[in-house]
Amino acid sequence: MIAFEYLETEEIIEISHQKKWLKQVISNEDKLVGDITYIFCNDDYLLKKNIQFLHHNTLTDVITFDYCKGNSVSGDIFISIERVKENSEDFKVDFLSELNRVLVHGLLHLLGYKDKTESEANLMRKKENYYLSKY
Repeated sequence: MIAFEYLETEEIIEISHQKKWLKQVISNEDKLVGDITYIFCNDDYLLKKNIQFLHHNTLTDVITFDYCKGNSVSGDIFISIERVKENSEDFKVDFLSELNRVLVHGLLHLLGYKDKTESEANLMRKKENYYLSKY
């Protein structure tokens, strides 16, 4: 099950159909949909999580908590709507396009992809672009 929750931010009603796309991403990676919750929040809320759990005192657009077991994909994906809005302006793309990139980016982390090294980040970006093209 994929769920969307909102903490300290307004609801985004245009994204209800993204669940089907995200389930297809999981299927394409030969995994099963477990319990995945996307939590949409503001910068302050996500900064507190970043400091508390990752010891990073920086703003970020997404943090993923992996609860996967075996072939089943489960986790919590926190997304700062403020960061997504600002990034969409910086990258000159519409808000929903940037949000879709962040949605799939967090999911790719649950699917085992990393982005700490340059080669990992390159593979992550290729996967993001591939799945965005399938949206």
